[in-house]
Formats: sequence, structure tokens, C-alpha cells
Amino acid sequence: MSALEIADIIGIICFALSGFLIAVHCKLDILGVFISAFLTAFGGGMTRDVLVDRTPYVFTSNLPLSLVIATVLIAMLFKLHKITNLEGKWAFIISDAIGLSSFAITGSIIAIESGFNFLSVIILAFITAVGGGTIRDVLINRMPFILVSEFYATVALIVGSMVYLLEMFEIRNFMTLLIVFIFGVLLRVYAYYKKWHLPTLLKDN
Repeated sequence: MSALEIADIIGIICFALSGFLIAVHCKLDILGVFISAFLTAFGGGMTRDVLVDRTPYVFTSNLPLSLVIATVLIAMLFKLHKITNLEGKWAFIISDAIGLSSFAITGSIIAIESGFNFLSVIILAFITAVGGGTIRDVLINRMPFILVSEFYATVALIVGSMVYLLEMFEIRNFMTLLIVFIFGVLLRVYAYYKKWHLPTLLKDN
């Protein structure tokens, strides 16, 4: 199994869990819960694949769908839907950080393998990592996470840049990608707990 496939599977599971937790937090019905999980797990990757003229993975394999369904059912079995104060809980924070870093890596790898330049690599890393969550948030009338959360989308851009540098110096392999993945997860979690924000243009009086 390639690094791309491993990162894709990790991202699908973690973002499906993130979508599940957001859905139950917003009191959606069972269909809404599954739609939220599907959109979060697949939305960014499908958008990326359309841009690179590639058939979406979810259309050619039953594995992604099976992973999402299994993740939702296991989350219900372990009663994760009873979590309160969602955004302060480890299950949401960790799953979202892992999904973010994993999908930023998959977006970067696909852009590189398509022969794209640096700008395209970080754009596809960004779209893959935050696209699904943004589509989900718009659908349920929730402020998209990338506009208000601490240092969220910035992590995807940093991870994409790092993967591009690995490729440029011809040291992109499983171990170096694993290091980038761990760095991305730790950076997101650390930024969350330290409440890092990018500067805003409008200052409070």
C-alpha cells in the first residue's frame, strides 16, 4: 500500500468522525449525520480530483464508503454522539487535526504526480484538506471552520509546502512523509490549545 493510499484512508476515517461529531452537535437527524460524514470525508478529495481531471477515488472503490459507514457506526457504538462542548473535546480536535494533515499530504502528492507547480501543490493541499468541511459547514448554515478557527487552513498550506520541498530535494518517501504528517498534526493541536490566530485587519477599540 502506497503512502498516498495510507494517507487517504486515515484522512477519510478521521474526517468522517469529525463530520459525525459536527452533525450530532448541530442536532441533525440520522440522514443528516451520514451526509455530514460523507461530505467532510469526500468533498475536498472529489473537488481536487475534478480539478486534476482524475476520476474520484470514491467512484472507483467501495473502500471509502465502507470506511465512512463503519466510522459512523463505531462512533455511535462508543456513544461519541453524547459529547458536549464539542470543540473542547479531544475526539473532535485530534480527529480533525489528523484528517487535516493526511488530506493535505494526499492533495500535495496528487498535484506533484500530475506534474503541477508549487502554487498548484499548495492549492490542492488546501482544497483537499478543507474543502469537505467547508461544503459541510455551508450546507448546515455554519460559519466555515477555515474562516474562524485557530491557524487551521494555514496548517494545510504549510504541509503542502513541506511535501513540495521533499519532492524538490528528491527525499519524498514514506518516512519523510510520516514526519511531515506528525508535524502537521502536532502543529494544528498546539495552535488550537495556544489559540493562535492570523492577524486581522480590523482592530478592536
